[in-house]
This record gives sequence, structure tokens and C-alpha cells, in this order.
Amino acid sequence: METMNMTMDPKALVELAAAARKYAYAPYSGFKVGAALLCKDGSIYTGCNIENAAYTPTNCAERTAFFKAVSEGKRGFAAMAVVGGKETLDAYCPPCGVCRQVMMEFCKIDFQIILGRADGEVKIWKLADLLPEGFGPGNLSHDVSEMSKQVKLECSKMYS
Repeated sequence: METMNMTMDPKALVELAAAARKYAYAPYSGFKVGAALLCKDGSIYTGCNIENAAYTPTNCAERTAFFKAVSEGKRGFAAMAVVGGKETLDAYCPPCGVCRQVMMEFCKIDFQIILGRADGEVKIWKLADLLPEGFGPGNLSHDVSEMSKQVKLECSKMYS
């Protein structure tokens, strides 16, 4: 884990993601991804993708970084840089849907996702842009018993 200033240059975070990519275990797809997660306290957690012959247990770089941070007690996150590709980093590598959902679990909608390429160009997105109308913890904060009553009522109307 590294520590950097919260206002760090996005390109510096991309460089850390590129360094993490070198550890990727991708013998099946050959598609290697690296991520660097900037916590609000300035600490940084990196991750790489880890493939598995059974495919389903494969873990993306973004989730690896998040799970490392969360397992060490971190809960406040500011930004994440992601890079990936087979041989070169010529194209941006946006997070998959599952990773976006994990971001929604732990981040505010203004959380920044920084995508980098080998030519030094970066794109910066907010979580709200990459996962509009995302489902998160706030969706479950309603009175569950009241929601259950409403669902039962609607179902009874449909089947009566």
C-alpha cells in the first residue's frame, strides 16, 4: 500500500495501475488489467485481474483493489485508475458491470474513475455517469416490512 496526496495527478494514479497490471494472472484471456484505488485518507491500494480455469471465480483488478482496502478497514474512497489490454494499452479499459456495482456499494456517485492509455491520455468519469440509476445501499434503507406489504398487495392484484 502506498500513500499519496488526495489531490494527486490522475496520471500518477494511472502509472500505479499500470505497475499493478504487471502482476495480473491472465493465462486464459491474455487480457491484463491493473487498478489503483485512492482512499480519502490518501492511502492507495492496487489490484490486478486474477483468472481461473473455471472462469466464474475470476476476479477483476478493480475488485481486487477494493477488497484489499475494505479488508483493511477502509471505507472512504476518492478515485480509481484502471488500465488494461492484451499486449499494449492503446484503448481505454472501463470497469465491467460487476465492478461498477462494487463501486456503487462503497462509493458516492461523484467517485472518479480514471481510464488511462499508453499514450498518456486519460478520461475521467464519475460513477454516476458509468452507472446511472445504480442500485446501492440507499435502495435498501427503506422500511422493508412496508415494502413487503406493497409487493404482496401488488401480487394479489395481479393474480386475483
